[in-house]
Amino acid sequence: MRKCLSILALGAGLVVAGGCSKKPQTDYSGLDQSGMWSSSLEELKKLKVSDVEISQLTKLKQTGASDDLCLSLLKAARAHHHDFSSAEAAMNLSRAGYSDAEILEMAQTDQIDILAGEAVMHRRMQGLPTPTSAQIGRLKNTGFSERQILEYADQGHSNEQIEVFIHQREVLRNHANTGFVRVQGRRR
Repeated sequence: MRKCLSILALGAGLVVAGGCSKKPQTDYSGLDQSGMWSSSLEELKKLKVSDVEISQLTKLKQTGASDDLCLSLLKAARAHHHDFSSAEAAMNLSRAGYSDAEILEMAQTDQIDILAGEAVMHRRMQGLPTPTSAQIGRLKNTGFSERQILEYADQGHSNEQIEVFIHQREVLRNHANTGFVRVQGRRR
């Protein structure tokens, strides 16, 4: 009986000791592999970035963003008391021709996510093919997010190609939402 109690006490001690272990360290390897300088990684460590922020920064860095832009966007988000989660918006703005300075200016006013939709308008001003406002609305009605619309717009489809694509999505949406259910029951 004593041996059983000793083993139980030892096991309980191990469970308690195991529960007091340190929090797992944040993994910066994605940023390191994407080419971020060690001095920038050290600065990020001092800022105690979250795993989600590291994921966002890695995505941004992999598209060719500079260390300075990554750090500045993170600091701008933190200045507005929230985590950095705008990698997609920054990438879309960059693809639409906005400079790092312009992207950072939008982030500093906490408008980067809102203004990213304007990237489509920027493409239009350059004379590049883009979906019309009506087409954008129809794409949204078929479940396309703003990010997906921007990515689609960046592909430079003609109006005819856009119409065919929207029609295909509308057919799929309408077919999925018919609400009809075939009921099979007993025959009399």
